[in-house]
Amino acid sequence: MIIRPARPDEIPALERLIAASARKLSIGFYSLQETEAAIKHVFGVDSELVGDGTYLVVELDGRIAGCGGWSRRATLFGSDRFAQRQMGFVDPAQAPAKIRAFFIAPEFARRGVGAALLDACEAAARAAGFTQAELMATLPGVPFYTAYGYRAQGEVVQHYDGIALRFVPMRKTLFQPSQQEAAPETEVQT
Repeated sequence: MIIRPARPDEIPALERLIAASARKLSIGFYSLQETEAAIKHVFGVDSELVGDGTYLVVELDGRIAGCGGWSRRATLFGSDRFAQRQMGFVDPAQAPAKIRAFFIAPEFARRGVGAALLDACEAAARAAGFTQAELMATLPGVPFYTAYGYRAQGEVVQHYDGIALRFVPMRKTLFQPSQQEAAPETEVQT
């Protein structure tokens, strides 16, 4: 498994992967109409993250198996097409890093691609000084992120083309490596 920054020339292929992922892996969570509205208005690549070098791809078996990233930008979610984008950067001392746009190719689902990608993004955010991370989960993403320590912060409903789409904001504390280590054992005299 190779994890590396996405390249601008890969954006069309990533857009196809994202649409395929949404259509296949959203079954049972979103209706077909909801999925198509999300693809049209929300899901997709944020080219600012590609330019920042924080949008990553996972290669497995010589193919792109998934994509996703992290960001110090203010925008919590949405592709270049998303109308409610926020401009600017956040201060790691004041705000959480954003975990962004995770999509796994359906044929690579449940093979550890998402976990490896999330680990890489959280490590990079910690290295950049962030102690918190937040994201806007799709309904199929909620169980995955919950398993990795993210906690739901309610539910958000967005409306596109007259269709209500539900998303779940989630948050997690990113412990620094020194905080995860066990305290050294002390000798006990008897």
